[in-house]
Amino acid sequence: MHGPSSQSLQHEHIFLGDNHARNERRTWFVIALTATMMVVEIIAGTIYGSMALVADGWHMSTHAAAMLISALAYFYARRHARNPRFTFGTGKLGDLAGFASAIILALIALLIGWESVRRLANPIPIDFGQAIAVAVIGLVVNLASAWLLKDDHHHGGHHHHHGHVHDHGHHHGHHQGHGSHHEHDHRGHSHAGGRDNNLRAAYLHVLADALTSVLAIAALLAGSIYGWLWLDPLMGIVGALVIARWSWGLIRDAGAVLLDVIPEGEELPDEIREALEGEGDRITDLHVWQVGPGHHAAIISLTSPAPQAPATYKDRLSHLSELSHVTVEVQPLPG
Repeated sequence: MHGPSSQSLQHEHIFLGDNHARNERRTWFVIALTATMMVVEIIAGTIYGSMALVADGWHMSTHAAAMLISALAYFYARRHARNPRFTFGTGKLGDLAGFASAIILALIALLIGWESVRRLANPIPIDFGQAIAVAVIGLVVNLASAWLLKDDHHHGGHHHHHGHVHDHGHHHGHHQGHGSHHEHDHRGHSHAGGRDNNLRAAYLHVLADALTSVLAIAALLAGSIYGWLWLDPLMGIVGALVIARWSWGLIRDAGAVLLDVIPEGEELPDEIREALEGEGDRITDLHVWQVGPGHHAAIISLTSPAPQAPATYKDRLSHLSELSHVTVEVQPLPG
């Protein structure tokens, strides 16, 4: 039996998300917007002697730096998409960047919380008019940025199948030791695989900034009317807790992708079983993991009374668009 030509067996491992180029462009644009705003605030604050302006400017710089991680990850993932040393492509770079960015977000939450607690203990006089103006300008910039970075289809993202299901078949494979049954059962109804954790990290940074601006405006307005100086640091603590919670969600989700954890409710393992099992064919070992936003890889060990070529089994999986890379090994059932 002659297999396919060696030429047709060579393929690329490009597992970038569908909107990679668009998200990369938008991230750079938001960085430019944030950095411009930051410089304006720091210069104006220095000229007018406003500590609030200067502080907000430096605060924006931390978010600009965090978004730089996202932008560079997009750039690097695109540049090295065809680099053979990335054995499963560069699709996971966004998750690594999102993870790193989420840790910075957690540190920002800690700093805001710490500063707020200090000010609660030792209130400082606030120039309300100026501080409100700064918060409003900051909010406008952040809302514009958040709108640019919003993920258009949060759970979509795998409508286009990149590449074909690839042939890495070991016909009558050698791994006889894989006889044990690993029944990974994940029932549920969501495909969250298209989520771009890199974009989500950048989005959460501008959202965190917008949230602190909103809370600051509310606290400053109430403070200027009723003289409640303690409300400003209290809102700071509330903001810090909300940001910390967002950060933890992102650390958990991006970390899960980095560790090849299939999320609860991911139906792909069940769909693979449905497509392949039957007529005596039995899956004895199944590994499914994410290699990029909306892209999954699978290694499948099958036993069969009438073993077919691996390509036959791959054809049965071709309708699963989020499955971008498949390896099948087939072993005859001991007769």
